[in-house]
Amino acid sequence: MIRRTILEWETIRYGDAADEIPADAADRIAAVASASPLAGRGGLGVLEHGRKGLRARGVVGVVAAESGALEILPKIDFPGVDREEEAGRIRRRLIHMLAVVLDLKIDAGKITALDWQRDTLLEILIRLFSDKLADCVRQGMPRRYVEHDEDLFVLRGRIDVKRQFTSLAADGSRLACRYDVLTPDIALNQIMKAAVARLLRVTRANFNQRRLRELAFAYADIADVPVSMLRWDQVMLDRTNSRWRELLNLARLLLGDRFQATSAGSSNGFSLLFEMSVLFEEYIARVLKASLVDTDLHIISQGGRIYCLQTEDRRGLFQTRPDILVKRGGDVVKIIDTKWKRISARIDDPKQGVSQGDIYQMMAYGQLYGCDRLTLLYPHHASMNSSEGVHSAHRIAGCDRRLEMATIDIGRSEFFRERLRAITVQSEC
Repeated sequence: MIRRTILEWETIRYGDAADEIPADAADRIAAVASASPLAGRGGLGVLEHGRKGLRARGVVGVVAAESGALEILPKIDFPGVDREEEAGRIRRRLIHMLAVVLDLKIDAGKITALDWQRDTLLEILIRLFSDKLADCVRQGMPRRYVEHDEDLFVLRGRIDVKRQFTSLAADGSRLACRYDVLTPDIALNQIMKAAVARLLRVTRANFNQRRLRELAFAYADIADVPVSMLRWDQVMLDRTNSRWRELLNLARLLLGDRFQATSAGSSNGFSLLFEMSVLFEEYIARVLKASLVDTDLHIISQGGRIYCLQTEDRRGLFQTRPDILVKRGGDVVKIIDTKWKRISARIDDPKQGVSQGDIYQMMAYGQLYGCDRLTLLYPHHASMNSSEGVHSAHRIAGCDRRLEMATIDIGRSEFFRERLRAITVQSEC
């Protein structure tokens, strides 16, 4: 099976070389990508299917078809390393971001540096899931008492009076019984079995195949429920089965019930995709929230919801949802908007490639929320001529509000929480 890895916004040409992709495999992969909800109305939101090659867009993950798979990784710089090592480090950081956003405690210690370089993002996620699930199954599957109705010749449990005198009114030999049965065939285990079944169909790694077959055998007595029919609302977690919480979140990820799409198109494929702009925003919000626990500040993510306009009958129009509101009590002291795109490092570009629409948006936020400190936060990259932090600060004409452009290096894991706090929450807050 052909497997290729590219970075977002890169193009891979058609061909048979190691850094190219055969045209027939590209056609099938593009068909699967176009079936994803993230592809948009035109079907090009994930991959652009051009005459000379496939071009990735701002969506990352894995798209797999029968004849090959294409892995799309985010652009996170690791200067001084080769392409394979860089890909391994990007996968590690991407999975860390997913773990933070999904409240997962992922033990990646069993995965070697070679595994990070050799396996795709999908195979690594499958391995993490299957290892964690195997550990939980060894400790015992969760079970619950489930109410069961059955017509028996001897009483079990209690009589269902209504059914006894309606359905069984003419049959005096049987009793309408209603009783509780302690069973492992519950919604949580059905979700785990569905995840195992799906992953077993898409994994190509021998270790993952072997582990998933073992798990499929362990879940043999659990009912097969289609993914679309799984009853997530019936899952009940308490102190007796709390260790399954992280597995449930990981299953949501792998079954396509979160912010990525999983789909099988006409080419019989599978895709696990993430919008990096959404992931970056949620990751920054989670880390910043944790960094402010010992202060009088708190954050609200995707909050505010103030309308820009009002009709004569006071109905709101054009609701706003800033990415991050930093508040002290009831006052908004800073507004942060995250942007997963690279700002320019050119000295002769005073705008640094910042979108004019983003500036207008931040000015509107400042006016509506009465906030004097506004920040556009971008990922840092190696081609910039300075280190991460606030690169420019401008006074908004006609008022005392200030708009900052700042960057944070996603590739550096050391003291990330402290660095983010220092960049986004200055002393003036």
